[in-house]
Amino acid sequence: MTETALEAIGISKRFGGVQAVADLSFAVPAGSITALIGPNGAGKTTVFNLVTNLFLPDAGEVRFYGDSLRDRTPGEIAALGLLRTFQTARIFPGMTALENLLAGAHRQVHFGAAWQMLWLPPALREEASLRRRGEALLDLVGLSRFRDVAATSLPMGAQKLVEVCRAVMAGPRLLLLDEPAAGLNDTETAELAALLRAVRDIGIPILVVEHNMSLVMNVADQVIVLDLGHLLARGTPLEIQHDRRVIDAYLGVEQEAV
Repeated sequence: MTETALEAIGISKRFGGVQAVADLSFAVPAGSITALIGPNGAGKTTVFNLVTNLFLPDAGEVRFYGDSLRDRTPGEIAALGLLRTFQTARIFPGMTALENLLAGAHRQVHFGAAWQMLWLPPALREEASLRRRGEALLDLVGLSRFRDVAATSLPMGAQKLVEVCRAVMAGPRLLLLDEPAAGLNDTETAELAALLRAVRDIGIPILVVEHNMSLVMNVADQVIVLDLGHLLARGTPLEIQHDRRVIDAYLGVEQEAV
């Protein structure tokens, strides 16, 4: 039986007179890529904010590997290994691309500043190992040549890839990606797809909000479709492509392109 990484149970959120999310339930299996799609205003990013407690739900609860996230702060949730990116890349200024990735690896550091300042062998070995991991991730997404370049000087698409790699470096138990392909060209999107598959294959589940239907249909194991805050459909990419409700509500002409 497949373990459940994340489970939302009847979550709802209203903003004034707008019901952003309504009695929504879904599950993200461990070791899978689950895509959350829907038209603009469907409630996708609100779901991310509810899962990470940036917004508190009006009803329902979210469980992370069986444990309720109720009353936990966003920082506590991140410390559990539930990590997210945002629609706009958030790059650390004054750092190279590789340094941005190493900053994301703080959860993996076991030897503190004193060990590092004294150049003690265990700390040096740990740093070398993290650098190799960071360099491998940059190579996977085609950014190895920018390793020592200031990250803020990179094109926006490359910055998005750096942000995703930084989140992977943190060693998440579940990775939430909010429109990671926004602003990427075709080559960058293909490199992102390779990264997402590699992350899944090492056992890290992913929940991704994305408008790029080609990416979704090529990498997702499960697709969840929202419409006006309600669950419209869930299934495999093939099932979703042939679901008339989804075609009418969202995919339309794009379905033919896929």
